[in-house]
Amino acid sequence: MNFKVKKSEIVFKGKVFDLQVDEIEYESGNKAVREVAVHPGGAVIVPVKNDGKLIMVKQFRYPFQKFMLELPAGKLDKGEGPSKCAERELKEETGYSSKNISKLGAITTTPGFCSEVLHIYLAKDLQEGNHNREEGEYGMELFEFTLDEIEEKITNGKIIDSKTICGIHLYKNILN
Repeated sequence: MNFKVKKSEIVFKGKVFDLQVDEIEYESGNKAVREVAVHPGGAVIVPVKNDGKLIMVKQFRYPFQKFMLELPAGKLDKGEGPSKCAERELKEETGYSSKNISKLGAITTTPGFCSEVLHIYLAKDLQEGNHNREEGEYGMELFEFTLDEIEEKITNGKIIDSKTICGIHLYKNILN
């Protein structure tokens, strides 16, 4: 690295992320400011039913003021590991549970300004049950699609959520 951090301060503490502002100085003497959304990370689940269909959720996304079709996912609770988060979010959002969950990989969502890392898991041998949604998730709907249907929705812009596109890509990699 060709810089030193001269000052680092959390200027906002939020429910979802904190905002850190760093003042840095390059070896050349030039100064700059870096703003970082400090996020605890989360888990994404690719739930695959025994018939091969994948379960997706449609939920309202406030920043875009519209409903989006996505894989189930959620933020890590304090002290929670990614695999536990994946199990919890699968149950909360879909009602399904699984004893057959394996890690597919991890992604950084927006590394230019955010520290969020999403851990992506595959859930098979799903057991149906009751969901336990949070208040902001009450309007969530479940859908089942084949992999081909999902790929078509990605291609035609009906699915634009990056974690979902990455999760589908990682899932496809293990099928080959």
